[in-house]
Amino acid sequence: MQVTMTVNGQTVSRDVEPRTLLVHFLRDHVGLTGTNVGCDTSSCGACTVHVNGESVKSCTMLAVQADGQEVTTIEGLASAEGELHPMQKAFQENHGLQCGFCTPGMVMAATSFLKENPHPTEAEVRLGLEGNLCRCTGYHNIVKSVLAAAASAGE
Repeated sequence: MQVTMTVNGQTVSRDVEPRTLLVHFLRDHVGLTGTNVGCDTSSCGACTVHVNGESVKSCTMLAVQADGQEVTTIEGLASAEGELHPMQKAFQENHGLQCGFCTPGMVMAATSFLKENPHPTEAEVRLGLEGNLCRCTGYHNIVKSVLAAAASAGE
């Protein structure tokens, strides 16, 4: 099947098998490998992207379901000039990563979360990110990063 979508501001069209998952489309057909495949069961959130501005685990969505949609991956958060998105910057400044495998999904989920709740408490951040797993158990600094991004948005 032919699918066409906007990925990080660029229109892409590819022929794919109908069963191709969005995560594999992004990685294998578009070459954007920042979106990780962690579990293939929607349990870990490493594959989180934004579809039309909403946080989606891309291992749960077929590429054909994203046909005509706007998709943003971790590579699309930074500005065209290379300036980090405030959430990426907060993760960097607050050591919100260890091995880094969960980081793209955490950053994407956290940016979506802050759109819905721009001034969260620590408990709300923990609850809001519960669908994303960090195998290094780096949650303390991940939560700290999200709270720092929320605080910097209010400045």
